Amino acid sequence: MNSYNKTMRWILPLTLLAGGCTKLNEKLESTLSTEQTTAALGAKQTELLLQGAYADLAAPFHNQNELFSLQENTTDEAAVVTRGGDWDDNGVWRVLHTHKWNADHGQLLTVFNSLGKLNFDATNVLAFNPTKVQQAEARFLRALALYHTLDLFGQYPIRQPGDNLLNIPPVKSGPEAIQFIIDELQAILPDLPSTNTMVQANQDAVRFLLMRCYLNRGAFNNRQSPTFDAADMNRVITLGNEIISSGNYSYVSNYFNQFSVERGGSKSTEGIFAYPNRSGVGVNHGNIESRWNMTLHYNSYTPNNPNAGWNGFATLSDFYNTFGVGTSVNFNGDDTLLDSRIGGRYYWGSTNYSGIRPGFLVGQQFNEDGDSLKDRKNNYLSYTPRIADNLIETGNNLELTGIRVVKYVPDFTGVASGNNYYGGPAGNWLMIFRYPDVVLMVAEAYMRIGNTAEALRLVNELRQARGASTVSFMPLVNVSNVDDPNTLLAERGRELYWEEVRRTDLIRFGVYTQPWQLKPTDDPKNLLFPIPSQALAANPNLRQNPGY
Repeated sequence: MNSYNKTMRWILPLTLLAGGCTKLNEKLESTLSTEQTTAALGAKQTELLLQGAYADLAAPFHNQNELFSLQENTTDEAAVVTRGGDWDDNGVWRVLHTHKWNADHGQLLTVFNSLGKLNFDATNVLAFNPTKVQQAEARFLRALALYHTLDLFGQYPIRQPGDNLLNIPPVKSGPEAIQFIIDELQAILPDLPSTNTMVQANQDAVRFLLMRCYLNRGAFNNRQSPTFDAADMNRVITLGNEIISSGNYSYVSNYFNQFSVERGGSKSTEGIFAYPNRSGVGVNHGNIESRWNMTLHYNSYTPNNPNAGWNGFATLSDFYNTFGVGTSVNFNGDDTLLDSRIGGRYYWGSTNYSGIRPGFLVGQQFNEDGDSLKDRKNNYLSYTPRIADNLIETGNNLELTGIRVVKYVPDFTGVASGNNYYGGPAGNWLMIFRYPDVVLMVAEAYMRIGNTAEALRLVNELRQARGASTVSFMPLVNVSNVDDPNTLLAERGRELYWEEVRRTDLIRFGVYTQPWQLKPTDDPKNLLFPIPSQALAANPNLRQNPGY
């Protein structure tokens, strides 16, 4: 049987309707050869398969219960608070923050499958005579899926185009797994466009992912005791400096512009790779509105759209404290003077429609007219830093606890025309790779090979662009205090908070199993997630991770 026979059962009806005109002369229960299938699809349909692979980015990178949850809710940057009957879900959110998950956790299976779909669909493109550029794009998307699967689970299944789908795919793990990804990225680099369209694979996106591979290789190979080979660090520096010296990127004037509709997207000077959402109903929309709905209170908008917020996600006060470099925070509007990334400032396009000031929301909240908002119990809607130790709020203040985070500026572009996208599809582009991360990875690599002066120069240039004071001293990490504000780890948190990198950072910096707020103890087994039980049953080549 042709190895792609099953796949073609759903591909062919779609592509034939899209304009395919090759006469197949198929009979009932007959099969197609790869050559027949390729001829029937043609170049146009091969491009459709590639676009389908790009569309696979939407679910794992956008949804609050996928990569975001595993990379943020398991760290000091985020927690999901149970408020009465909301956000309990049989404790699935609480066990993530407290590191008490098991192999039957539903979110683990969802992420494993979402990344697996991207892996499969990108590989599938390679079987249908793609151009050199299309092939490179598909291999990049596959490498991205493999990287995240390896990061989270320590292994990944891998097929090659033409493999028989009836056979169980082999699995790569250990040094071989990260080396395969590196080899793939190095091979495709020359075949991709050097100009950055941001929404397609490009040379700088490949360089970026290579930087992550080299920077994390020692941690992927030994998560309990990460090592950092000087040759790998020099590769990070070389790749990063190619991006920095290109002159194609610069820091935006307002940190939140790149996360907004009208000033972000293709207008961002920091974006390297992004997912292009569109306001209103559209195809393959990525649910970007979850970025603010999941944290805002039910009454955070206006009477025109009650219950828009979901009132679950918050950040921890200890993480918020990391913005107090050389000083202390006050949990009020004065904190925005410390660092513009805190937010709390009037933002046209958001504050004038809703009262929302992007960034960290703490204290009394107001509507667009400056009136004090109230919660559903008629308390003043004033967010407090405190969160219950068990992440279960009770009593009169259950809707108020926890500092909220609005990094992506809510899309109100339809208000003037009588439409309202706040509770529906929004147009903010999801920033997957950003230029400041390049700078911080280069700075980290410099520190790890002992060139602290060059690292500080890069860090201080970034801090100045964000309205923060320069520093003369910055160690990599304080292993006794995950949230020490004076470290490079803290600087990465200040710049990249809620961008799905925190768990990976904490592991690489050697502090993921250290205690932090609302997570007093830990087990080294949690440096990897367990392989989901259903995935193990489907592929006996997978091996459960130690301790589970």
